[in-house]
Amino acid sequence: MSQMHANKGNPDDIDQDELERLLLQGVGNSSDESRPPVQDQKAVSPQSIDAGARSYNREDEDEEVRAGGDLQGALGLFAEAAQDMATAGLELGLGRHFACADYCNQVAEKAAQAVSLLRFGRQSMYNHDLRALGKLVGAPEEIQEEMAILTPFHPETFYAETPPEEADEVISAEQASSYIQSARHILHWARTIVLNA
Repeated sequence: MSQMHANKGNPDDIDQDELERLLLQGVGNSSDESRPPVQDQKAVSPQSIDAGARSYNREDEDEEVRAGGDLQGALGLFAEAAQDMATAGLELGLGRHFACADYCNQVAEKAAQAVSLLRFGRQSMYNHDLRALGKLVGAPEEIQEEMAILTPFHPETFYAETPPEEADEVISAEQASSYIQSARHILHWARTIVLNA
């Protein structure tokens, strides 16, 4: 908020570091800024999103944003994806493996839809096939493969074959952890596009 005051309230004047901080840590009232951080609470930071992320060809991310792109919508949806990434980690820690995988699925969808908003000015229509969504928004093949890994964890699809009471038993902690890595790779890819727009 202090940066907002320095900019006379104009959100277009926020610098890159401040924007990333707001997206990843959220916005609180001015009294929140003076509070010390809560101990033992893991926060999502740009470094944690980057952790284990593969390097991508910058030419893929530098695709020109069309004039009708929705930067504010893309930033908002990317922020939701980053929050879901943090929630996925919490669910894994609680042993709720399906919830973890479901949040990873949501990270992939929201990250890709953020890119869609930026590139096309609208969310792309799809039928819960994350690979197809990745292709629609121009994701590299490697990212489309990561998205395909997370496709089965949309609740409607997953519960069609697995009773809800058995959901956490079907997915191991190791599998859930690998889904978090896939979601991080997807989020990193979207971050390089959305936050560099």
